[in-house]
Amino acid sequence: MASSSGTGTGTSGSTGPNPAGPPATPGPEHSQPDQPSSTEPDAHRPRPAPDSIPVQPGAEKHTADHHATDHQAPAPAVAENHVAENHATAGQASPNGPVGGGTVADLAASALTGKERRTGQGNPAGAPLPMRRDGDRLRFVGAATRRIARGIDLDEIVMGLCRATVPTFSDTILVYLRDPLPVGDERPTGPLVLRLRRTDRLPQDRDTDNAFLATSAAPQPPPELSPVSAELCEVRAGGALAEVLRGVRPVFADAPAARAALPELLGENCDLEVPDGQRAILAPLRGRRRVIGAALFLRRPDRIPFENDDLLVAAQLATHSALGIDKAVLYGREAYIADELQRTMLPETLPRPTGVRLASRYLPAAETARVGGDWYDAIPLPGSRVALVVGDVMGHSMTSAAIMGQLRTTAQTLAGLDLPPQEVLHHLDEQAQRLGTDRMATCLYAVYDPVSHRITIANAGHPPPVLLHLGGRAEVLKVPSGAPIGVGGVDFEAVELDAPAGATLFLYTDGLVESRLRDVWTGIEQLREKLAATAQLTGPDHPPPLEALCDEVLDMLGPGDRDDDIALLAARFDGIAPSDVAYWYLDPEDAAPGRARRLARRALSRWGLEELTDSVELLVSEVVTNAVRYATKPITLRLLRTDVLRCEVGDDVPQLPRLRQARATDEGGRGLYLVNRLARRWGATRLSTGKVVWFELSRG
Repeated sequence: MASSSGTGTGTSGSTGPNPAGPPATPGPEHSQPDQPSSTEPDAHRPRPAPDSIPVQPGAEKHTADHHATDHQAPAPAVAENHVAENHATAGQASPNGPVGGGTVADLAASALTGKERRTGQGNPAGAPLPMRRDGDRLRFVGAATRRIARGIDLDEIVMGLCRATVPTFSDTILVYLRDPLPVGDERPTGPLVLRLRRTDRLPQDRDTDNAFLATSAAPQPPPELSPVSAELCEVRAGGALAEVLRGVRPVFADAPAARAALPELLGENCDLEVPDGQRAILAPLRGRRRVIGAALFLRRPDRIPFENDDLLVAAQLATHSALGIDKAVLYGREAYIADELQRTMLPETLPRPTGVRLASRYLPAAETARVGGDWYDAIPLPGSRVALVVGDVMGHSMTSAAIMGQLRTTAQTLAGLDLPPQEVLHHLDEQAQRLGTDRMATCLYAVYDPVSHRITIANAGHPPPVLLHLGGRAEVLKVPSGAPIGVGGVDFEAVELDAPAGATLFLYTDGLVESRLRDVWTGIEQLREKLAATAQLTGPDHPPPLEALCDEVLDMLGPGDRDDDIALLAARFDGIAPSDVAYWYLDPEDAAPGRARRLARRALSRWGLEELTDSVELLVSEVVTNAVRYATKPITLRLLRTDVLRCEVGDDVPQLPRLRQARATDEGGRGLYLVNRLARRWGATRLSTGKVVWFELSRG
């Protein structure tokens, strides 16, 4: 760019010849004034300009253009202008300080002394530093796009755009987004409607003499505005605003198309005045496939207007913001789908079986991974029993959640068949192998019987449960670990243990007890100690509240303990006292219904429930009569007194009865109709040995 290395003259220097010596140099990075020619050995060699900054043509034209841009200001005013610009670049454009390693004081000193801060070279009086504005713009765009890119959700990206541009680039910004925002390849239906998403502005007492402002090292964020224009704007097809948005490129507000589009965008009763001249830029926000909004950049009348190069800055800001918004909308949709998938895979509410109280918790691994393979379930079984299940599929992705849903559905089906726990795990293992060779999971399946106060547990590679006794003693139950589900070709073993009244059983996944900071057995011991310490607070005769106990368990997690999702299922065993149970065997003969009525009447009299005698006798007679008709083995009759009166009739016939409407000429078929009308609830469950028909009546 220098015409000759021997003369040291260049294309961008002072506006006229230097009568005292050689011609003025193009700028502080080329050679020192009043120094020997560059042909001498110790002369400073010119440094080539970076590729990312365009080289400006002739010095005379550059200086004249710059003076014209600043409203024909005299040379000292231009110099002062660049002092403020240097401050702004150091304080706003780069969060780590100005490019080149200098400080704000260095930049200000170099501008005041007329010397370039890196080389110390002089600059002719009244001439701006070469490429000062282009460098500012490049650094500002880089810092602004980095700030926008840091956002993950929609609000963070829009806020990043506002915070990056106010006050460095504009005094006020209004961001409009399409309502609703389209997702991916969706084709929007209906008219194009823009909603005012956010507005930011500079306080009125802030100095805004220059395009790039000098601010402190820790600038205070500008306050958020209350809406100053219409919140909703419907873009008329073929109107001026639709034409500007279709053009995609930012335009000055004084352009004919934008002048007609602004009233449509801001509304008829807008309190915001758009300054005259090039002090407003309307920039469409275009995503990957369509326009998704618009941004309006405004400067106050006392601030210098935008230049043509500022349209390129606005275009870069709009492009990066629109693409970020597109990605945020897609991410939001995926997060919504993940939340819905996880919510449907886990129980919406837990059942309330007789003799046991339940509580559960689920925590995802992280906000960015809200789905996983952990699950829990509680399934009521015949005979007032309940199946407690907790499992963990490897990984915490959408695939893991889908596999978890299939295994949970399979477990519910197998539980409905009233299979032993070890048989349930065996069939789950077969199902996992059918899903794929690498589909592995751990699972613990337990069946609690409140009448016998016993629990049967089978394990498939899962952490052992912890039982908290009424007195405050917590123990890790000794259950054979077994192989994980999906290995294939292994047998599972079940153990039967005591489940005393007042005790609490905790089933959990390994995310609760295992992390990068501790192994699984250390975590299990910490869990046992935490439960014992919490139980001591309520005394030996009163177990701690179940919900509060679950919260206390989760409080044991430290900041670095959330490496995996967590599922927790707690069961408080209340049991059913033997005095509240009446059980008989009846032979399948014609006299069985009459005997069942007499036995039920005696039990109700003993319990003080004589007011239910007529209803119970009628319903017991109908259900037992139906069982006698088809059964070949003795029939079981059981009455349970809890908060309700429950009656269960079992036989060896697997076919379930169906409720139907009997015709007037039919001699039978009205037994279940009476049960359905008189009972509070009723149902029939198929067993491996037959079925059980049950009904419940409210007590008084």
